[in-house]
Amino acid sequence: MSTNKQKVYKLVGLGILTAIIIVLQIVTTYFPTKPFAITLTLIPIIIGAALYGAGAGAYLGAVFSVVVIAMCIFGVDLGGAMVWNANPFICIVVCMLKGSAAGFVAGLLYRAISKKNVIAGTVVAAIAAPIVNTGIFILGLITCFRPLLQEWAGGSDILFYVIFSLTGINFLVELGVNMVVSPIIVRIINAIKANKA
Repeated sequence: MSTNKQKVYKLVGLGILTAIIIVLQIVTTYFPTKPFAITLTLIPIIIGAALYGAGAGAYLGAVFSVVVIAMCIFGVDLGGAMVWNANPFICIVVCMLKGSAAGFVAGLLYRAISKKNVIAGTVVAAIAAPIVNTGIFILGLITCFRPLLQEWAGGSDILFYVIFSLTGINFLVELGVNMVVSPIIVRIINAIKANKA
């Protein structure tokens, strides 16, 4: 396949995945999982990272992050809005870092492992994305928003509160969905790669 054709395929693919991420993140923000929304957009991020590399994964993660920030600013994501009001700059940094890193790491792991086994590469990338996304979010909350967390926790241990009350259910749902959808992700990746050949 010519280089120009590859660039067009990549551009179109990233455009489609960008649109899916924007719509999916806006829709899932309205799910009743407060204080923070569940992230199902990791699935198209993983697909993009697998198809187009770690840089594309970071880009798609950044798109997801921008939508999350917008939901914080407009008060749609209630927990995010409180974090935004506490410190907008740190909110932006944490959001951009967690989304971009999740896509980047998923792309790196997929590339390294899929050379030997595409299924294993996909599963590892699908597991890593929510771990990186939630892990950076938890670190950001604990290190930069301690006074806010102490207020929310009402005297209980902050780390326990963040892991089990704020992010635990969301993380488990995100991880579970990614693991269940992994076989579908493999089929999508294989179909797109076969179609480009």
